[in-house]
Order: sequence, then C-alpha cells, then structure tokens
Amino acid sequence: MTQPVNRVVLAYSGGLDTSVILKWLRETYQCEVVTFTADLGQGEELEPARAKAELMGVKPEHIFIDDLREEFVRDYVFPMMRANATYEGLYLLGTSIARPLIAKRQIEIARQVGADAVSHGATGKGNDQVRFELGYYALQPDIKVIAPWREWDLTSRTRLIEYAEAHQIPVPKDKRGESPFSTDANLLHTSSEGKVLEDPWQEVPDYVYSRTVNPEDAPDRPDYITIDFERGDGVALNGEALSPAVLLARLNDLGRAHGIGRLDLVENRFVGMKSRGMYETPGGTIYHAAHRGIEQITLDRGAAHLKDELAVRYAELVYNGFWFSPEREMLQAAIDHSQARVNGTVRLKLYKGLASVVGRKSPDTLYSEKVVTFEDDAGAYDQRDAAGFIKLNALRLRLLGRRDGR
Repeated sequence: MTQPVNRVVLAYSGGLDTSVILKWLRETYQCEVVTFTADLGQGEELEPARAKAELMGVKPEHIFIDDLREEFVRDYVFPMMRANATYEGLYLLGTSIARPLIAKRQIEIARQVGADAVSHGATGKGNDQVRFELGYYALQPDIKVIAPWREWDLTSRTRLIEYAEAHQIPVPKDKRGESPFSTDANLLHTSSEGKVLEDPWQEVPDYVYSRTVNPEDAPDRPDYITIDFERGDGVALNGEALSPAVLLARLNDLGRAHGIGRLDLVENRFVGMKSRGMYETPGGTIYHAAHRGIEQITLDRGAAHLKDELAVRYAELVYNGFWFSPEREMLQAAIDHSQARVNGTVRLKLYKGLASVVGRKSPDTLYSEKVVTFEDDAGAYDQRDAAGFIKLNALRLRLLGRRDGR
C-alpha cells in the first residue's frame, strides 16, 4: 500500500523515462504531477518538454522550465573549481555538481505549489539517486521521495517502451530498441555510459563523442588565449569581461575545436560498483588548467599543498552527493579564504587535445625572479644558509643511520 500523495514535483526531461514516470506516478499514487525541467546549458531545445508535458495532461501553470545556467556556473561550478576538485584525480564532476542545484530548485517549487513529494528518474544502480535525495532531505527533511526505478517492475528498456505504447506515450524513434549508450549533458560536460562502453578493454567509438572533435582532426595551428582571474574566479577571456556562464560557454567552443577535455574513466561509484564512462569537459578542462596556473604564482606553498589535500576530500563529497553537508561548507570556507589573492592572468596554448599553461602574471605574485635567478642576485639569497638548513633536516636521518648501521 503506497503512502497517499497529493502532489509531486518531478524532475522532467521530456524523454522516454521521465514521460513514463509521469504517467506511472498518476496511476500508482493517484496524484497531481508538476514537472520541472532545468536549463543547465545541455544544448537542447527545452520547449518540446513543455509541449510533451501539456500533451500528457499537466496543467500549464504546473510546468516549470527554468534557465539556471548562470546560477549553475556561478554558485556551483566556480566554487568547485576554486578547490581544483577532481574525483579519483581525473573526473571534473560534471554530472555530480549539477544534481544539488536541480534538487534545490525542485524543493523550492514543491514549496511554491504545495507539493508533498518529489520524484526523479535516476536508477537504483547509480550515484544520481543518492545525490538527488541527499539534497532533498537536507533542504526539506520531511519531504516524501518517490524513486520509480526502485519501485516499479519496468526493469528493462523493452518493458519501458511497451508501457509507453500501451499508454499512448510518444516514443522517440531513436529510443525504439536499445540505445547504444546513455548520455547526460550540461554546460560543464557531457557524459556517456552503458552498452557500447561497458567493456573497459574496448576503445570508445568515435561516434560517442559529441562535444569535441577528434584531436587528430583538430587544427594544425594552436590558439593562444588568456583568462583573467579575480579572487579565484574567471572574469574575462582574452581581455573581454564575461559572466560565469558565458565564459564557460566560450571556453567550450574553443575546447571543442581543439579536441580538448576527453576522458575515458573506470570509476568507483558511491553505491559500490565500478563503472566505465566517457566524459567530455572541453571548457572545464581549459579552466581547470588556468586556475591551477594562476595559483602557482599566487598561493603560498603551505596553502597550496594543504589545498591539494583538501581537494581530494572535497571531490569525494561532491561526487557522493554531500553538497549541502556542513563538512563541504567548512571546506568551502577554507578554500575561498585561500583565494583572496588569486588574481591575475593566465595564457594558455590550445592544441591537439591539450590545454597547456604557457604564461602567468599577477599583481599578487609570490614569484621573485630576483631570488630565483641563476645569475647574480645582488644578495637577495645567501646560498651559505642552505648548509645549516640541510644539516638540521638531516639530523634525524643521521641519528637513525648511526643506530641502524646503514
């Protein structure tokens, strides 16, 4: 016996899965369904989602399509980038970082329309169910969460299509039969997984890539660009001031042309299994390299090395869905404090799949050519000081060596 539900807010894409969920929610819970579609820069026309929802009987005032691109980059992507966070050293967390914002907006809409439940289309095998629901519960502790993939008996793509056809739900032609792989996209990245990607020994087929040209086919001449930073955030590209979302979109265009940001990864999911995915993060890869570049000359060694340690924990929290946790907020406060003097300009060379830092300058630089030079430093550094420094650091090693007869 299902718990009574009056109204539910569904994270709705207009695709096959969420359209079936919309109908299933009505049948199973006898409730009113409110749809929410987030524009996170996935590059798709979203008005068809509105038309599909209306076709399925959702009231026009209960169809929400929100442009969240600026909020997404400003309040989620950029704070994460300040941390230089990469999950398992490689993944720039493109899917992970989008989920807390979607969850936040769903809860806001639920309050606005008086809904007593929220629902999502994430499967019971993946990480997204955890990310969505941790967000829901953090923001609305008593909200009812409906996760159809954990409740229904539609356990295959074939069963899903049969249900859709039995209930006159339009099935996109490319979804008939089994699709070769599944994708998720937003302004930061596109991810692909499943089917043709499930054998980790097999190279990713070229047709899977959608955001980047093959680096082998990229231009034979490099592009040189500059990114300006203020307090750890990018504010301008090639000297032109841009908003966060526009800056990332421009970097995406540059990264696409040069085949930058491809990643073939076997990762450890939070739910316990290993999965193989292909990620394309063209603009994010360029931005990540640039941010590390400006930190090289503006962060003190101790702060920089501590940040690298914190970044591992920060990335795990984002990947596992703990964006709204106190520990992530504590880490964010420390990271943001470190960015107070991360100002300046980075020059990058974009060429054949690579984004290489080739120059950096800052009014807050800690780099001193006078101190580091191999030429005459005019007394800026007394090389004789190194002898005592080395002896003090070697003292414990010498004592160990004497005791152990090395």
